Amino acid sequence: MKFEKIFYVIISTVIITAFILIGYVSSPLSNRQNSSVKKLYFVDNISSAHQKIIDLFNKKYAGQIEVEAINTPFDKFSTNERKELIARYLRSNSDRIDIFAVDQIWVPRFAKWSVPLDKFIDSVNRRNLLSYALQSCIYNGSLVAIPLYIDISMLYYRSDILATLPNHNIIQKKLNESITWEDFIKLHKESGNSQNPFYTFPGDDYEGFICLFAEMMASLGKPIAEKDKLYIDSPEAEKCLKLLVAMVNEYGMAPKDVVRFRESSANNYYVEKNGIFLRDWSSFDKIPDKNRLIDKNLIGKVPPPHFKDGKKVSVFGGWNLMISKYSTKVPEAITFLNFIMQKDVQKILYEEGNFLPINNLLYDDSVFTGKHTELKYFKQMFTLGYHRPFLENYTTISDILSYYLNLALRQKMPVKEALIKANSKIEAERITIK
Repeated sequence: MKFEKIFYVIISTVIITAFILIGYVSSPLSNRQNSSVKKLYFVDNISSAHQKIIDLFNKKYAGQIEVEAINTPFDKFSTNERKELIARYLRSNSDRIDIFAVDQIWVPRFAKWSVPLDKFIDSVNRRNLLSYALQSCIYNGSLVAIPLYIDISMLYYRSDILATLPNHNIIQKKLNESITWEDFIKLHKESGNSQNPFYTFPGDDYEGFICLFAEMMASLGKPIAEKDKLYIDSPEAEKCLKLLVAMVNEYGMAPKDVVRFRESSANNYYVEKNGIFLRDWSSFDKIPDKNRLIDKNLIGKVPPPHFKDGKKVSVFGGWNLMISKYSTKVPEAITFLNFIMQKDVQKILYEEGNFLPINNLLYDDSVFTGKHTELKYFKQMFTLGYHRPFLENYTTISDILSYYLNLALRQKMPVKEALIKANSKIEAERITIK
């Protein structure tokens, strides 16, 4: 399995390289000869919203700057695969990638390959950024990225199915305030509903599963790790993993298929099987109607569950943009980054792509929030937000931990043993790095 992933990343690197070269060769000769037109290569999951703002930028700066998109779509590349693909390319010291998108938690790892932005980013744009999003762009006191969009985890539910349960009004009140895991388990037992999957979540060996685990740990007041300390082999970690394993293999709360689910497969399963509850990101809220099998008005959203004696927590997600330090077109790349943070551009990203804005002006715009009332709710949810550990070796920690958590979820390794082995493996990696 690991060999297949490595092979896939290598092949993907070749494909991306070929794409860039083909784009260069096939571009008009006049463009290559005209030094006044600077071509920027931008690597990201290029949605229709991305393409629209790229087209607007290219039109605005016609004859000066042209952005060429290199698409690494989420349905073809997992977050882990995208991470390795970009890292491999940057290690080659190539100047063929100018701007690249990173999961916000990758920023510390990629900072060594990025251009410090403190003296380049427009001060007005920076002041208008959401503090929650900006926080993920600063490493060692320096601004090394700018936020593209932000995400926050949610618990979704089918309001029509919930309405059939006993005491549904009391249940609804608990859900609105963030239900405890203890009450969530009790609700499953008392529902008597065996036809609809109760709780669907992504439990595959990847970062999305770590987001859930980190959120549960944070509810108990513990991070996965800090700078010089791991909390993986801890009572809190054991409690969280035992609950996840029990929900799948003992309580029957979650389908056994979650062990192979990532976000998209979990979403599809939830919709196709008429699930009751789903863990997902805020982006699920506005999936286009044409892609839905059920009326979106029947899907409600509430904060994720928390432990009875813990705190209410919702983990942050989102993607940031960085400029490669090997780029020969840094001024032009800065122009694109300043452009993408602007209010009107962020409006396009939200309305056409459902990417939560990182510009405060949109949350303060009464006309815009009147049209998109859910933004007021998401802004409130941000107060529960929790950032995963901001560490340079976080991706190593995550890769190892997700592997062992998934083994436990599949019941191929006892919970305690999985945590001990993950802890030992990560410690060994840290010593090797040092």
